[in-house]
Amino acid sequence: MSNRVAAVDCGTNSIRLLIADAGADGRLTDVHREMRIVRLGQGVDATGELNPGAIERTRVALHDYVDLMLETGVTTVRMVATSATRDARNRDDFFAMTATELGRVVEGAQAEVITGDEEARLSFAGAVGELSSAAGPFVVVDLGGGSTEVVLGDASGVHAAYSADIGCVRITERCLHSNPPTPEEVAAARFFASQRLAQAFGVVPVERAHTWVGVAGTMTTIAAVALDLPEYDSEKVHLTRMSLDHLRAVCHRLIGMDHDQRAALGPMHPGRVDVIGGGAVIAEVLADELARRAGIGELIVSEHDILDGIALSIA
Repeated sequence: MSNRVAAVDCGTNSIRLLIADAGADGRLTDVHREMRIVRLGQGVDATGELNPGAIERTRVALHDYVDLMLETGVTTVRMVATSATRDARNRDDFFAMTATELGRVVEGAQAEVITGDEEARLSFAGAVGELSSAAGPFVVVDLGGGSTEVVLGDASGVHAAYSADIGCVRITERCLHSNPPTPEEVAAARFFASQRLAQAFGVVPVERAHTWVGVAGTMTTIAAVALDLPEYDSEKVHLTRMSLDHLRAVCHRLIGMDHDQRAALGPMHPGRVDVIGGGAVIAEVLADELARRAGIGELIVSEHDILDGIALSIA
């Protein structure tokens, strides 16, 4: 007997939906996956508040997601909101909106802000579900819009986790203002990323890891560009393996492109065009640090991440 669940992950840049059937064996079978760029975190770093237009964009997407939940017979829903809402003074406006929409599926449901630690654990559970435990310990990196989670764990669970206050939107708004960015801006972005990630590496002993798994939109987009896909194809991206030299080459190329060149790439989602360079800077710094600290030579990119972890948590 399966239980139909819905998971919603609302991040700084995107809002994503997974509707899945959860079997008695604890495995998920996808019914529907969808992602929309709503840029909820637009300007939060500078103003400390969620932009009303961004809340409305998110409401429109969530309304459509709830319609789908009702159509497909979802019985349980969990919505998690991450970095942008943790930081905002007017977050109550956002939560009231989510209660109105999600209440159409389950009375009393609303989005919840989770700690960086919980975010990390959910990401880890989703990311390593299909990988052989023999490849562990794993370092899972969830590179988001406003934060980057670094998690170390193995088949027994999570051993250490840290949510670093850096992501593709945050670094772009802070450092990368030109089109394409100047060498000075890129250097400043690398320094900013190195500083913020050093805090994560101080807490998470990544030198124990054997395998690096990258999740979320920046990582999956980089993988799609590396594969030279004519358009985005999640099945081809899922569990892609990329040498760190190849990863660095793709990141270097993305960082050096102007807006129109990035927009012309087949697998590039329009909502990622202006922040993928910032994400690539963070990915480069991660590659350098994980090679140096753990001797890791490749990245595995997974399409399964916190969204799958959220669904598993209510299954």
